[in-house]
Amino acid sequence: MEIGIKALSPDLAEAYLDFFDHRAFSDGSPYYPCYCNAFNMGTAEIDAMREESKAYGGGTEGWKQALRGSASRLVKEGRIRGYLAFDGGTAVGWCNANDRMNYFRVGEFDLDHVPEDRPPERLRYGQVRSVVCFEICPEYRGRGIAGRLLRKVCDDAKVEGYECVEGYPVLNAQAAMAFTGPAALYRKLGFTEYAQSGNTAVMRKYLHGDG
Repeated sequence: MEIGIKALSPDLAEAYLDFFDHRAFSDGSPYYPCYCNAFNMGTAEIDAMREESKAYGGGTEGWKQALRGSASRLVKEGRIRGYLAFDGGTAVGWCNANDRMNYFRVGEFDLDHVPEDRPPERLRYGQVRSVVCFEICPEYRGRGIAGRLLRKVCDDAKVEGYECVEGYPVLNAQAAMAFTGPAALYRKLGFTEYAQSGNTAVMRKYLHGDG
């Protein structure tokens, strides 16, 4: 299996949408349907998306169409960033990674109870690269793809001058619920616990030996 990793760019929008249309959460995941856009959306945008879903007929399919349309726009605008894993020309994995300042919220949350928009305090652009979500096709899990994606995030963040990469694993989460990635994945790549909020750990990896 030759897996390639590509940074998401507007020209990969169709591959991104195809992944979420056909392969992501295809194992009966409670997160279906999802297009990994809510991290980058303010509560007003999410409320507008809910209203849009009604125009599509409501229900799961209406919600899916509203999510898809929003994600398509955000990818093409460069607001959703991260990395796709490809097997040949087919996307089989995804990692949502972006400057911490570009997220309205991080960690696990429920779209039915969206946390308030809380810009991070005492941070600046170019300081912390955050990893907020992983999704790997069910038949490709257990093959080290998430680790390769996380390693790519760290390598690129270091080249780009970031101080650290941050992840938000949910402690003691069931595998089906751990979209933020397991703590063991982060520890394996040299992350250590920086803080804890409820059942969510903040894991950091400093990139230049001065953390």
